[in-house]
Amino acid sequence: MPSEIAARVKSDTIAAMKAKEKERLGVLRQLGAALKQVEVDKREELDDDGALKVIQSYAKKVKDTLAAAQNADRAEMAAEAEAELVIVQEYLPAEMDDDALAALVVDAVAETGAAGPQDMGNVMKAVMPKVAGRADGGRVSAMVKSKLLGR
Repeated sequence: MPSEIAARVKSDTIAAMKAKEKERLGVLRQLGAALKQVEVDKREELDDDGALKVIQSYAKKVKDTLAAAQNADRAEMAAEAEAELVIVQEYLPAEMDDDALAALVVDAVAETGAAGPQDMGNVMKAVMPKVAGRADGGRVSAMVKSKLLGR
């Protein structure tokens, strides 16, 4: 089934073109190109899950660019990356709040019978599919680690 997310990116690109929103258009074109590149590489049309993974990967690259720009004291570059990230995040599901994430982690710890930090991999394997792009892996990892260490 074709991706509704990819179709939305395409229609928003056309709308940005008509509205002459130069910055938004540039970001949407790059996002569309990233989606198209994966389709060409795989030789199949992306579904929503595949499109979501591509957009998450793109968002991670933008976050890395933002961090690098901030570390290098390049305010203009950081501002551009922040603006780009705002546009990209429109196509991602809402972030999971800490309480919901903690509940998933507690359930996964109980489900796997984890006793300590040595079981972190098993807990992560149980949690990550349930999170499905609604929380950063680093954030999930930190939450699992704190639960397993009893903090």
